Amino acid sequence: MSEAKKPAEPILIWGAGAIGGTLGAAFIRAGHKVVFVDSAEDHVRAINEKGLSIAGPLFEDTVRVPAFLPEELEGVFETVFLCVKAHHTEAAARQLEPHLAPTGCVVSAQNGLNEYVIGRIVGDERVVGCFVNFGADYLEPGLVHYSGKGAVVVGEISGEPSGRVEGLYGLLKEFAAHAILTDNILGFLWGKLVYGALLFATALTDDSIADVLADPAHRPVLTALGREVGAVATATGIRPEPFDGFDPLAFVPDAAAARTAKSFDDMVAHNRRSLKSHSGIWRDLAVRKRKTEVDAQLGPIVEFGEKHRVATPLTRRLVAMIHEIEDGARPLAGENLDELAATAGSSSGRESAA
Repeated sequence: MSEAKKPAEPILIWGAGAIGGTLGAAFIRAGHKVVFVDSAEDHVRAINEKGLSIAGPLFEDTVRVPAFLPEELEGVFETVFLCVKAHHTEAAARQLEPHLAPTGCVVSAQNGLNEYVIGRIVGDERVVGCFVNFGADYLEPGLVHYSGKGAVVVGEISGEPSGRVEGLYGLLKEFAAHAILTDNILGFLWGKLVYGALLFATALTDDSIADVLADPAHRPVLTALGREVGAVATATGIRPEPFDGFDPLAFVPDAAAARTAKSFDDMVAHNRRSLKSHSGIWRDLAVRKRKTEVDAQLGPIVEFGEKHRVATPLTRRLVAMIHEIEDGARPLAGENLDELAATAGSSSGRESAA
């Protein structure tokens, strides 16, 4: 095992919203120096004027540290946590690259496979993989709600041990004592892609996550969608890792039906206990009326599917339907899942004919 290298300070949090704000506040409470960067001028102004407030059942506090717009930031930093929405990754990585020390690293605390995007801009050797699944929401300028604990995992993309990842692991344990250091961070990221695809499907409706996953009428199409992602992961040579009670191996091509059914039941139980009845995806569509991360999260599934000759008709259709909701051309309704199921049926029919 490599000797841990303590992350250099101040720690730069690029994206001070739900994930970045929660992590940054926790690091500050643990005694670390932190600097925030965010593209929302009202959020930056609120943090500088009143501090960043964290609300919720796990801890409540107001922390006071400097916050900057990207164009205002000066200096270079060794340790950067990138916490922007997945579809803003490329722009943020280009903005932060001049502020990243030659020996520094970017930790992608985001949804999706953004490590590849960041690596193309700052260099693969300066990227560390990270997986977070805790519950948090940006409520208003200067206020973030931290609603529930969840998986926190860090690891080198290569899977090899290193002093820097040992140090980052120690830092993350100050936020979450259950944090994990892994040699298969891509397995965790792909595991969440399976779960993320299911969450995007639940966001086609106004029903809660648990209600959609529990409905027997919806399970066949959700199973087919999950197995589609699992098939791509398998073809890519990735073994998806379980997290927070979710078993992505229940959706690989040779998974037993009983294992898949149990995974659904476990997801329903988990979401019944959660303070968040709906996903952040649904919140983007129904409440905030803004673009989701669908292209950045589900797009790589299609791309890797094409590369490895795995068909992804359900993922493609789901992406299109989410775009239609974003554009106001499709309402949120249970019938959307029926339409997605019809895609599954027609695709199966074509395969049988072939």
